[in-house]
Amino acid sequence: MQQSLSALVLAAGKGTRMNSRKLKVLHEIAGLPLVCHVIEAIKPLQPDNIVVVIPSGHETIGDVVKPATIKIQQSALGTGDAVKCGITDLKTLSGTVLVAFGADPMITTETLKKMIEAREIENPPDVVVLGFRTENPDRYGRLVLDNDGKLERIVEVSEAHSIDKPVELYNAGVMAINGAKIAEFLEELSPDNGKKEYYLTDIVGIALAKGGYAIVVEGEESESLGVDSRADLARAEAMMQARLRHRMLSSGVTLVSPETTFFSHDTVIGKDSIIHPNVVIGKNVTIGEAVEIKSFSHLEGTIISDEVVIGPYARLRPESKIDKGAKIGNFVEIKKAKIGEGAKVNHLSYVGDANVGQNANIGAGTITCNYDGFSKHLTVIGNDVFIGSNTSLVAPVEVGDNAIIGAGSTITKSVDENALSVVRGELKEIPNGAKRFRSRRQQDHKKD
Repeated sequence: MQQSLSALVLAAGKGTRMNSRKLKVLHEIAGLPLVCHVIEAIKPLQPDNIVVVIPSGHETIGDVVKPATIKIQQSALGTGDAVKCGITDLKTLSGTVLVAFGADPMITTETLKKMIEAREIENPPDVVVLGFRTENPDRYGRLVLDNDGKLERIVEVSEAHSIDKPVELYNAGVMAINGAKIAEFLEELSPDNGKKEYYLTDIVGIALAKGGYAIVVEGEESESLGVDSRADLARAEAMMQARLRHRMLSSGVTLVSPETTFFSHDTVIGKDSIIHPNVVIGKNVTIGEAVEIKSFSHLEGTIISDEVVIGPYARLRPESKIDKGAKIGNFVEIKKAKIGEGAKVNHLSYVGDANVGQNANIGAGTITCNYDGFSKHLTVIGNDVFIGSNTSLVAPVEVGDNAIIGAGSTITKSVDENALSVVRGELKEIPNGAKRFRSRRQQDHKKD
């Protein structure tokens, strides 16, 4: 039977090395704040509640981390103090208290689950620490094991020279702690160190001194990445994109050039879809099966049905929906518009605030003039409509089913079903006018 679980996410570091007005954990990778990646990894474990510990003055983060709650750490007195502050808002202190860090976005649910399971065995450890192996240990604390393979102590990197035995595992920071004893352990912490802070890592020694024991659960090195600078943020983005690309490839999506394709954390793509090089997919995009996204296209906030072709050089903006079999061609921008099944907007057009019917054909250079300087207005284009090239549709306007709009028209009034509408100025031709114009200009040039 699963024991109760509560989670603390420590997010009180201001991140001065980020050189930003924004709290460190609110910087994004794959379109999601760092702290939200951590929360999303915790959610499937179904904790009783999640508390995010933040510094004073950043209360607005509460809107970002919902349904998690926030707790303010009034003074920056270290990780131990942050946990001591946060546990007062946990619903229960029985079972396990999971402690994670809001600037460590690569942590996975699978690894956290292993840590929780390690706390639920018979005669469980009081502390489970996440460790990893690395060939570049310069910035990481050491996990020192005893002869039985249990965790003896955590040594800060600055004190690594004091270790007199081989070390293979390094501290990722995440802990799963006995909830019934955590308050007692925290009371024993002391700021007797160079920074005069309360280190959560000291809890291992305290648990051992009280007759308990601690163990290490091993995870991947990538999960240990903490973001403290813009360079770290860039590394985290690259690692997350690699993870998302692998996920897409494994689910049956073809990526012609994976390293040039970028996804959001919430991107959904159906099998047998093909993504060509240099495609950027932003937040809130769902793509169906057998869809082809051609190069240099940018998508966000869009739902794309099956068998659609997009691009190249297409831009799909939020609140757009492309129905089955439609085609959105090169240098086309779609914004807050529904493009019906089988419709074609093949090139050099802007369709915004519009409903386009099934099998409609929108000619090159067509614009829905949806904004009058004050309000946005809707354009409705019916089924099987043909819109000639270089047409301006001045909203609000409606074009009925099976209507035809002649090229070069500016449509300011609704067009009936099956009607043919052409709005053009009368052609005026002046015989030999071009010859006389050039002659006059040449004479003027000589006078100058």
